[in-house]
Amino acid sequence: MKKVILVTGASTGLGLATAKALTAEGHTVYGTSRNITRLQDVPFKPLQMDITDDTSVNSAIAEIIKNEGHIDVVVNNAGNGIVGPLYAVPVEQAKRQFEVNFFGMVRVNSAVLPGMIERKSGLILQVSSLGGLFGLPYQGMYCASKFAVEGYSQSLRMELLYTGVKVAVVNPGDFKTAFTDNREKLPFPIVNEKLNKDFDTAVTNMGRDEQNGSHPDVVAQKIAKIISKSSPAHNYLVGALGQTIVPTLKAILPGRLFTKLMNDHYGIK
Repeated sequence: MKKVILVTGASTGLGLATAKALTAEGHTVYGTSRNITRLQDVPFKPLQMDITDDTSVNSAIAEIIKNEGHIDVVVNNAGNGIVGPLYAVPVEQAKRQFEVNFFGMVRVNSAVLPGMIERKSGLILQVSSLGGLFGLPYQGMYCASKFAVEGYSQSLRMELLYTGVKVAVVNPGDFKTAFTDNREKLPFPIVNEKLNKDFDTAVTNMGRDEQNGSHPDVVAQKIAKIISKSSPAHNYLVGALGQTIVPTLKAILPGRLFTKLMNDHYGIK
């Protein structure tokens, strides 16, 4: 069955690949960007939306409803990342991270869900991260925002259990996208040669993993399959086995050993 689908953050990376893949399957897809000029020559319907602004979100949702009558699926993909030591992330910077990765998702869902509940049908699909299931050094604020997505989604799933509206979460690992170049690196705030070196090494290794990752089409195809399911699972981990196995390792290993393994991976010795 063909659906009306909203994909946020569709100008690059996972969002662009997803919007293209769903359009190719015959769905009516609206892909959003805060800057509409970044959505030129795309096969889906471009839509301006700033997920950090209530008016922008409500206006965009209203336009889709006016054109299509309803929305079947929301793919909450828009997000960004910062790296820096948690003890030095300015509160305003932390708020901006949550404003995009968490509260932006909340705005979109709050605008769409009343209609889905009334129709007794719909799917909210959250694009989280493996970093929403375990912490990562020097990506702590990004992880915290994605952990918030996980908690929100678990609770939302409980609230909507008998409404006909489904909630699923996709947890991608590292994929080769513009996320690496767009990530904001905060300045190291203190004079400490060892910690400063650890930070630089960890950030370099983050980029290495991402640029060695698979193409975003892998995630896009997984999302397309999830949307076709009548009863999607709660979480879908997508990525290399060496990454998707990490939540299992976290569950079975002693905390100290797990921490050491993660630090070792990022070159923190």
